Amino acid sequence: MFWVPLLLLAWAVAGVACLRLCLAAVRGAAATTGSDAGVGRDLTLYEAAFLSGGPGRVADVVLVAMARQRRLLLAHTGWATVVDPRGRDDMERSVIGAIGPDGQSPIAPVRAALAAADAVRGIGDRLVSAGLAVPDGAATTVADAVRQVRLAVPAVAGLGVAALLMPVPSDMPRHLVALWFTLPLILTLGCLAIARFEIHPYSRWASPAGQRLLGTLPLGADGTGDDRTYLTSVAVRGIRAVGEPELRAALTHR
Repeated sequence: MFWVPLLLLAWAVAGVACLRLCLAAVRGAAATTGSDAGVGRDLTLYEAAFLSGGPGRVADVVLVAMARQRRLLLAHTGWATVVDPRGRDDMERSVIGAIGPDGQSPIAPVRAALAAADAVRGIGDRLVSAGLAVPDGAATTVADAVRQVRLAVPAVAGLGVAALLMPVPSDMPRHLVALWFTLPLILTLGCLAIARFEIHPYSRWASPAGQRLLGTLPLGADGTGDDRTYLTSVAVRGIRAVGEPELRAALTHR
């Protein structure tokens, strides 16, 4: 009966993962102020970036915007150089301040400093108050919970295979052991299927109302469109939407 502890472990893994997903879905629904959240409201470029990728995405958009305006030079070697030291808003002033008085700095610490800046936190607070963003500090978001359930599927399957490889009593057919492990596997797969149809797409940052607003933004093909559409594409899709190879290399340099 050595397979019984493995079965109990499989049920524990599946049950905890599915319970976290259910709790995260309930919290996500409660975080939305109502179906009319965001109605009649337009997202700014920075707000779209925050809802799509969080503080790090906001930092990327600011850097790309300043680089395209030739007020910041981003080298493919991973260094940022200030060309115009006059910031036009709090975000740009945070970038210039993070680069420092020498006017030159590696991009990675500048990006990290901007993502932690008060101006970026203020954007998140306003979006949470409007019911468009998931509150910061939630125990588990839906995206995290779905990831845990996905990890539980191979874990349960692996425990089942391990149990089948172990010796079992002669009066216990192996197909019956496999059937017992099929039940927690069905539970995890069922939760994933329900989450796919009921709460997809999964977002770490945007509430359902925020996701609806993101879906109304005009996006061009990656690297194309006017300046506004281009930056909106970067805000929603991330660095992969940057059309200039050297600029993309600068932002992805490690």
